[in-house]
Amino acid sequence: MTVATNDDEALFPVLSADQLALLEPFGTRRTVAPGDVLFAEGDAAYDFFVVLSGLVDIVGHFDGEDVLIAQHGPGRFLGELNLLTGQRVYLTARVVEGGEVLAVPVAGLRQVIARLPSLCDIILGAFVARREGLLSGAARAVRVIGSRFSAESLAMREFLARNRLPHQWLDVESDPDVDRLGAEFGLSGVDLPVVIVGTTVLRRATPGEVSQYLGLTVESLPGRCFDLVVIGAGPAGLAASVYGASEGLTTLTVEAAVPGGQAGTSSRIENYLGFPAGVSGAELTDRAMTQALKFGARLTVPCQATVLAERAGHLVVGLSDGTELAGRAVVVASGAQYRRLPVDRLAQFEGLGVYYAATEVEANLVRETPVLVVGGGNSAGQAALFLAASACPVTLVIRGSDLGKSMSRYLADRIEAHPTITVRTGTNVVALHGHDVLDGVTLDVDGRAHDVPAAGLFSFIGAVPSTGWLSGRAALDPAGFIRTDRALVPDDLDDAWTTLGRAPLPFESSQPGLFAVGDVRAGSMKRVASAVGEGSAAVRSVHEHLAFHA
Repeated sequence: MTVATNDDEALFPVLSADQLALLEPFGTRRTVAPGDVLFAEGDAAYDFFVVLSGLVDIVGHFDGEDVLIAQHGPGRFLGELNLLTGQRVYLTARVVEGGEVLAVPVAGLRQVIARLPSLCDIILGAFVARREGLLSGAARAVRVIGSRFSAESLAMREFLARNRLPHQWLDVESDPDVDRLGAEFGLSGVDLPVVIVGTTVLRRATPGEVSQYLGLTVESLPGRCFDLVVIGAGPAGLAASVYGASEGLTTLTVEAAVPGGQAGTSSRIENYLGFPAGVSGAELTDRAMTQALKFGARLTVPCQATVLAERAGHLVVGLSDGTELAGRAVVVASGAQYRRLPVDRLAQFEGLGVYYAATEVEANLVRETPVLVVGGGNSAGQAALFLAASACPVTLVIRGSDLGKSMSRYLADRIEAHPTITVRTGTNVVALHGHDVLDGVTLDVDGRAHDVPAAGLFSFIGAVPSTGWLSGRAALDPAGFIRTDRALVPDDLDDAWTTLGRAPLPFESSQPGLFAVGDVRAGSMKRVASAVGEGSAAVRSVHEHLAFHA
């Protein structure tokens, strides 16, 4: 058994007698004996336990060996972020010295977080720090066996990484543990990607299946009717979730892929207020999700909204798995998806050299090899700088003649001065080359073809709004973005508005109670700060709408 470091105050705070007294009304004292298991790897839920006397070990079972992650004595509490997210338990809590614990149900823990800010800061701080520890020290709790030449394996790896779920990546081409695990669980090549959680093996796993098993999908929720349903967990959707939940609305956020949206793929956002040194999209997303959880919002991922209907005064969102969710109000923050390059063999190379995000996952696949970034917006500029920092010679390709036309000036200046970034203006990608994976592209430069080597092509060429699921219930502009409030014209408003006796509220669409924020809204600025502002401000309009229907 391996003993883990156990003296970090951020990870393992010791509560004082006064703090324990504050917690006491929310839980029940329980006598425990050596060998008792408070929660076990794979459990769907567990209580928040505080050790009053005795000792409790937190143990991971990896490769037939128990690994001691931490040991909790009097004044210490157990648990991490999955208490709030509803994810399955990754580790086991076993009593090694008898004594007494205080068992606080999750509902009681949420009351503590809401009512006792001094305890909230300590508990949430420890939960966040412990999740960081799990991402490295207990990564073997979830194992992914796949191939770096498989788009499905990459999608699984990216899903787990961007959702900050502890996992270990095992490449079938190079990792020595793969043969042993393959023999132990009877795996073959047709099973890839494989996800192993404890003794559970998910073959040909998809992000949806893994999410369902880990408890991240809507099936784990007790109800199907909410004050506010938010579609999309980018900056706008997360802001609406934080403000909706903090103001007492029962709030559910539905994300089709991974939280963060396009901003979540950014390696560094430098013009967001309050972060003069910059902040990564992943870090900003992680903080926002923690805030939303703190106030009681629920997040389900990946769940694709497919249809919108109205029944009995509620808006009903249909999901791709057949589930229906009812909301007294719905905020659409489904954002936009990058357009796809009009070139042959694109689908063949997606995930095998063609990427729509530049995160650590993709950077590790192309490190120290030449890459192309296509696009002239901020996302493309941030990707180019991030990949150059990964020792990649970068060619940035734009169709126009001026890099600063659609990119923030600070980014354009930095790119133009970078020694390993080449900017090609007036250029288009016209062909992709490679056998199993991408190894080169053909560029059209002023009508002349140039073949260049490329292990990766990162595409950021404008966006198409994600509005097809609205079922015609919201007026759209010619480009497909949702028109709201002052952008609506009389022909957009049907007789329901006459019955309501009011005009559309700020951010409200032509469907009463349906609001649009962020990139999906017509006229939005397509910047992180404005998206956060819109998501926050829309909640006030939600309250006004609900007041009309109280």
